[in-house]
Amino acid sequence: MSIKEKTTNDDTQRGLYHKFNVNRTDGKDAPGGTHEGDEYFVLNLTKDKYALRALRVYATACQVEYPALAADLFAKCRIGQIDEFVTVPETTLPNGLVVPSFQVGKYLSCKDEDGKLTINPTDTPWTEINYHDARAAAADAGYKLITETQALALAYNIATQDANWTGGKVGEGKLFQGLREGDCDEAQPGEFVPDNQDERRMFMLSNGEFICDAAGNAFSWVFDDVQGDENGIIARPFTADSPSVSTSPYGSMEKGAGWQPSKTSDWSGRALIRGGCWDSYGDVGVFRLVYGWPIGVRGDIGFRCTK
Repeated sequence: MSIKEKTTNDDTQRGLYHKFNVNRTDGKDAPGGTHEGDEYFVLNLTKDKYALRALRVYATACQVEYPALAADLFAKCRIGQIDEFVTVPETTLPNGLVVPSFQVGKYLSCKDEDGKLTINPTDTPWTEINYHDARAAAADAGYKLITETQALALAYNIATQDANWTGGKVGEGKLFQGLREGDCDEAQPGEFVPDNQDERRMFMLSNGEFICDAAGNAFSWVFDDVQGDENGIIARPFTADSPSVSTSPYGSMEKGAGWQPSKTSDWSGRALIRGGCWDSYGDVGVFRLVYGWPIGVRGDIGFRCTK
């Protein structure tokens, strides 16, 4: 099939229109042929950010009847898949700590059919992975595990945006808390939309970009660059002025911020975990902070990458 693009106009405000001429290489679209007059919908797999998602759906639908075609399409999706990141602007935390701007996965890290890390809305978050393996998986993909100061900058940025509050203004109502009410029994892909609008998963940043599952759906391992050692494992008790326990503008379980520990807790030897999961209920929040053993594996803990 040869395709000739006919226009380069901006299409953001347009519906369907004649943009391509399609000709079959077998000639069956010629007058009198079995495919004369057939209609085609053409996707740009290189630059159209929605095309690979559509291709995955088609491959899934046809794989029983056309397994070879489905395999080729899934392979095309993996080759063309671009990991999705958003930018968190430079953020000054309440204690004066300046966290430089960084890029973070728009979605929780996922694992594709070949066991490779990917960041997209269609694959399921990669859970059942311990802290050390999460760091290794991120490094293998050329990324890093999100650090504690980056997680705090992300949470603080989210908490200062009107759009992330149920009342439409900062401090009014509560912060959205994501997927948490127990209607699911495992982590969901980014494209999953819960029936309960109060479980909204997308959070807006100050630059207008959106990030999914900053709270809820699945916990995230965090590299502790505040209390941690060279491997990001907690190495000393929290201090009262530690940004880990003093950054949240609201107390534990207040205003949808999530559960937070005592300011004198000693979690040495553990690894930080933030966010919450699909059945965390009121405990979940962008500032929720708990811990796990670095070698522990749970189905509700995943991870998020930065670059």
